[in-house]
Amino acid sequence: MSVKIAASVLSADFGHLADEINKLEATDIIHLDLMDGHYVPNLSFGYPFISAIRKLTNKALDAHLMVTNPDDYVEQLAEIGIQYLSFHQETVYHSHRLVQRIKSFGIKAGIALNPATPVHSLDDILSELDFVLVMSVNPGYSAQKFIPHAITKVKQLNALKATYPNFLIEVDGGVNGDNSQDLISAGTDILVSASYIFASQDYTASINTLKGE
Repeated sequence: MSVKIAASVLSADFGHLADEINKLEATDIIHLDLMDGHYVPNLSFGYPFISAIRKLTNKALDAHLMVTNPDDYVEQLAEIGIQYLSFHQETVYHSHRLVQRIKSFGIKAGIALNPATPVHSLDDILSELDFVLVMSVNPGYSAQKFIPHAITKVKQLNALKATYPNFLIEVDGGVNGDNSQDLISAGTDILVSASYIFASQDYTASINTLKGE
């Protein structure tokens, strides 16, 4: 499988949202960071914004919940029509139950690993996951510097595919043309990029660079 690119609209120009989405023809997925101002310091956007994006594109929507009560968001996001949904284990008591609830809506379920959260924290649940989101920055802000240890985590996860072959590896945070090929070589399936795409003059060229084309 060739690597997929998920454009994170956190760095988009919200005042010209339709134009921004139209310029993302080369991307595979639209990534949405939902922040509640509690689990992370920032607030981002809510359901009306996501609904607006859903009306603007048929591309898969990937929601990353940086919130204290992720279970509260699942049903509404399912109604909007997202395809991927990830949460942080630190925010829930029963990860298995939430994963199964997400899947019950036909959504791919994932868990996000903060930079300080080890891969072995997934030992008891990896077999249930559709994907793992490796955070290569601390969650909550765009345009942070990439944390190289994320590459090691990707390699560790990729090695686990010998036992659990059905999950995907996604990386989010500081992803750009300088590190994308190392991440792909390590085994990344989905690269999330925000400012590298949206700060560029040519979104398609930036996306192709991330893919190594």
